[in-house]
Amino acid sequence: QQITRETGPIGLYRGLGPTLLGIVPYAGLTFGLSENLKDQYSKRVGEVTPMSRFALSGLSGLVAQSLTYPLDIMRRRMQVYPEMYPDLRTTVTRIWRGEGAQGFFKGLSMNWIM
Repeated sequence: QQITRETGPIGLYRGLGPTLLGIVPYAGLTFGLSENLKDQYSKRVGEVTPMSRFALSGLSGLVAQSLTYPLDIMRRRMQVYPEMYPDLRTTVTRIWRGEGAQGFFKGLSMNWIM
């Protein structure tokens, strides 16, 4: 109720753009990498066992998560600090100017653990 009172119904959707922009590349990367890694594994090692499939899929997810993490950072900032990060362009500009490239990857290592 507080969000709709302060920003209107549109406030409920803040950060939706980066979220949607992140879903497609993440899913595509995860699937593509997983299939490619399984193909390479079977050519070089042999049968893809359930354990190797598990490990290769986990690695694919880790890489995909790392590559799409900046979109997650932008989404969170837009949702938590809407006055400071009102739109995608402003968010990218403020993070880049204030923190540089590493600002887009803050907390990534903790995300790998979880």
